[in-house]
Amino acid sequence: MAMAFKMATTGMWVTDECKNSYMDMKWKKNHRYIVYKIDEKSRLVTVDKVGGPAENYEDLAAALPKDDCRYAVFDFDFVTVDNCRKSKIFFIAWSPAESRIRAKILYATSKAGLRRVLDGISYELQATDPTEMGMDVIKDRAK
Repeated sequence: MAMAFKMATTGMWVTDECKNSYMDMKWKKNHRYIVYKIDEKSRLVTVDKVGGPAENYEDLAAALPKDDCRYAVFDFDFVTVDNCRKSKIFFIAWSPAESRIRAKILYATSKAGLRRVLDGISYELQATDPTEMGMDVIKDRAK
């Protein structure tokens, strides 16, 4: 497995698959969302789940575990008040209250390194429960 990018602060590595799938979402619109996870043993950030272009935000929310941390990116398409079609990419740091303290710390300290690899993110959300990352929050930020 190729390890392309090292996250210096935590010693984590971001796999090529993470960046390649993100670029496919950003430029080719092949994916609606991507969920990333950290494998603590191998110290790799890997792709956990990819949502197809027909999937929606509810599918992303359902893909996030209730008791473990994850990162996610979501490609939000919308129409402005001027009737212009736009797309914004959201980075979501998911850290539910039920997750282990060690996982929360690991994900919090590794987030900046992954963000550097994923160029072109418009907005960032940090959520500990689904209400903090609801569609109303996404729409409000994207205005």
